Order: sequence, then C-alpha cells, then structure tokens
Amino acid sequence: MSTSIGQYLLQRLHEEGVRHVFGVPGDYILRWYQQLAHSELVQVGTTREDNAAFAADAYARVHGLGALAVTYGVGALSVVNAVAGAAAESSPVVVISGAPGVVEQRERPLLHHRFGPYHFQREIFERLTCYCAVLDDPLLAARQIDRALAAARRYSRPVYLELPRDRVDTVIHLQPECVFDDEGSDADALAEAVAETVALLTGAGRGAVLAGVELHRYRQQDALAALVDKLRWPVAATLTGKSVIAEHHPAYLGIYEGAMGADYARSVIEGADILLLLGATLNDVDLGVFTAQLDPRHMVQARGDEVCVRHHRYPNVRLADFVAALIAALPESRAEWPAHSLPTSAPGFPEPGDAMTVSRLIGRLNDTLPDDMIVVADTGDCLFASLELRTHPRTGFLASAYYTTMGFAVPAALGAQLGSGLRPLVLVGDGAFQMTGMELSTAAWLGLNPVVIVFDNAGYSTERFILDGPFNNIAPWRFDALAEVFGPLYAFSVGDEQTFDAAWQHALANADRPTLIAVKLAADDPSAAMRRLGESLGKTVKGG
Repeated sequence: MSTSIGQYLLQRLHEEGVRHVFGVPGDYILRWYQQLAHSELVQVGTTREDNAAFAADAYARVHGLGALAVTYGVGALSVVNAVAGAAAESSPVVVISGAPGVVEQRERPLLHHRFGPYHFQREIFERLTCYCAVLDDPLLAARQIDRALAAARRYSRPVYLELPRDRVDTVIHLQPECVFDDEGSDADALAEAVAETVALLTGAGRGAVLAGVELHRYRQQDALAALVDKLRWPVAATLTGKSVIAEHHPAYLGIYEGAMGADYARSVIEGADILLLLGATLNDVDLGVFTAQLDPRHMVQARGDEVCVRHHRYPNVRLADFVAALIAALPESRAEWPAHSLPTSAPGFPEPGDAMTVSRLIGRLNDTLPDDMIVVADTGDCLFASLELRTHPRTGFLASAYYTTMGFAVPAALGAQLGSGLRPLVLVGDGAFQMTGMELSTAAWLGLNPVVIVFDNAGYSTERFILDGPFNNIAPWRFDALAEVFGPLYAFSVGDEQTFDAAWQHALANADRPTLIAVKLAADDPSAAMRRLGESLGKTVKGG
C-alpha cells in the first residue's frame, strides 16, 4: 500500500481523533493546505499564528489531541510562545511546519523567511517538544509521524513535524504496523506503592485529596470521581487542576492555593493527617507563591511515572495505573459526605445604581452560569477571581494558569468550542483582549457563540498590585463599538449591576452569535486572591 507523506499525516491525524487543524497559510505549507482542504479534516484559519496555537492547545485539552499548521520561519517562530505554554501545561499539540524544499535548501541558501541555518527552527522546537522530526526521508516519514502522535499521547506534550514542500507529494510505501515499546508500570513497584498507600489511607483520621492538572491531561477525571466516591474524603483542586472534578460534587472544597486561596479549603488540606496528591505539579502558582504548608511526612504523591509515599519513592509507576489499582484495593466507605464550602453568591443582584465589582460579578455568574458552558480564563485578575467560580461540566475550566501567558483565552475559546461542543464563557482582562481579541471575529465568522466578559479596569491590574507605575496603563478601547468591526456579534459596555444583568441575560437568551460584554471596574478593585498575590509578589519584586 502506498500514499504520500502529506496524505499519510492527514490520515493519521484523523485516526487519532483530530477533526480540526488551526493555522495561517504560507507558501511553504500551501500544498499541504490544499490536501487538507480535500480531506476529512476542517482547516480553521485564525488571524495570527500564535492564536492558532492557543486554539489548538485548548482543543487538545478538551478533545485529547490538537493540531496546527504554519509556514516556515515567520509562521513557526510566531507560535513559539504558545507552544511553550502548551509544553509547560502538558497539552498534546501537534505542530506542523512547512519548510523550503530539500533541493532548495541545498541549492538556494538565501530563501525568504530564513533566519539562519535551516536546521535552527528544528533545534528551537526540540527544546519545546517531546518529539521532533523533519519529514524529508520517504523511508522514515511514516514511522516518524506514528512516533510523534504516540509520543504526544504518551507524554501529553507538544510534538513537532517539519514538512519540506517538495516532500508533501512524495510517495511512501507503508510497512506493517509498528508497535512502539510501552512497558507500562513496574508491576512490583506498583503493588508495593498501592499496599503502603492503602494501609495509610484506611488508618487515616482526617484524610483529604488534592487533585492536579495531570489528571486532566491523562484523562483520569472519571477515575478521580470513582476514587473520591469510594473514600468519601473531601477533595480540593489546584488552580491548574481546576474542574478536574465536577465543582458541584458533594465532596468538593474549592481551590487550594496556600495562603492565596480560601481559608476553609486551606484548613482541610493542611490539617489532613494523610493528604493524597494526585497529578499535582507543585509549582509556585499552585502553592500560592510557596505559602502552602504541606508536610511530606503526611503525603502520598502520585504524578507522571512516580509515586512517593511519605519518604518512600516508587519509580516507574504511572499515575493512571496507580489510581486504578488504588480504587480496586480500597474498601468501600460508608461515611457521610464531608462538609464543604458553598460557592460565592451575589444575593439581591442587581442592586439599582450599584457599580460593578469583581466579587459581585463572580457571585452573579455562580448564581446563573448554565450547566452547558465551559469557562476559559485569561491571565490576570480574571484568573484569580475565577478561583471562586464554580463551573458545571467536568473539565469545564481552561486557562494558562501556570505558564500565565496573556492573550490565551479568546483564541482558546475557538478550540474549546470546536473540541467540546460547549458554549464558552471567556473571562479576559482589557490588556489581554487588546493582544488577541480580534479572534472574536473568527468565532463570529465560523458561527460560534462565545460570551466574552472583559474586565475593563484600564490597564494591567496584576502588575499594578505587584508594582504600580504608568507602564501599567493601556489605551482605552470602545469595546461596544467592536460589533461593527468583528460582527455579527452583540457588544455591550456596562458599569452597574442592572446594565450588566441585562447584557448577561441577553447573552444567555441569544446564542445565535458571540456576545462581548465589557464590564467597567475600578482600577483598585481586585479579587481577594489577587490582592494577596500582589502583596506577596510585591515583596519579591521590591526586594522586601
């Protein structure tokens, strides 16, 4: 059986469940785009290359695998920041870059988009991905494509494939299917880790679960719910793991983020005599700028390919295998569900004449958020305010919560809606919206219907509460006028509770197009978490 390199790549993406490819065309990738246009996949054009990568990242998180295709040099280098974010947040994105032809590279050294030796681009992406290959050899190309997709799935990280334009139609002869080595967990280490963990958990007086982002990435949300149902223990999520369990689950405490998070969740997590950490990456964001008080002597940690039971380390034990074996080994608990905190609310909303505040905004969303909306938050106070927001669907919250790149949310909403079928609610600051908000026009063009709420507080609020200065100011925009530019969409600019509620109810009732609601907020009105974070980071920046 024979096919071309380009066609085989399309075929394998489809077999892996990919249905949309995001990107911006360019001459080095155009022939493959032509093949893409006649394939079973849908090409989704974006206004910028980095927005395509943000969209593919979100698509991967909700759908299992995402893909983007760009041209050499100017296109690929434009996606570096977004792909770095996907790497930092463990998102399996397939980066496809066109390239000058093999013959061209040999005979014509000064081609457009070149910025140094032709291999420089590949070397850049080798630092950001878990697998990297140039598809220039017809004897190797099929295996390289297979290995790339297997690696993206196995490690939940981006991969990079470079396709020279004179190799798109190169015929390859497919060999018998290659079975990639994947030995799984060490059986003895797994058994010992589970036995020691079960002994600790069954003897615990005050146990708790802290669930992290790797449960999202390795698709272990159902397993987590089954484990919590069996233990009947309270469960909190890290910020990067938010919505890994349904946030209206009777055992859910909210977000644990050290001193930055809610007091009740902190008291339960830090007061547990056995804390079960599953898939949690203990970075500064999830630890509340290292204000968390977690004692390894009272912890069982499982992430990636390792389990640590207090000070005992069990390598080569995969998170998914450990959770499955733990569920099977634990006895069924008959305990009552633990007490849990209620979500922030906004009683009496709307109060006539009252200006909008961050806390009332989040409270109103908690009271009225539909069950079928997925929340996408950008970096800044919209992210920290969303700690108090309770989403409904599992994996119903997406953010660049650890890498914290501005401009993620609006383009990510494209991938979130196409990948999940759910209507996105986007929370974004005015500064981040100015970076990538034009992607709202793509959503309108494609017939999608996100609701975008802009925190319009005239600048970079996060930086203001770390170290203020005129450098945090931005140009004012007439957000409500963007309907004429980006349309068809609905656009509102609101400043008080009554006008916000009218715009929000209009958005919920009219799902035929996107809605943009710019909420005027005072520059000195941060969320409680933002204020605590700013005070902590401010000491670091100022040397205090």
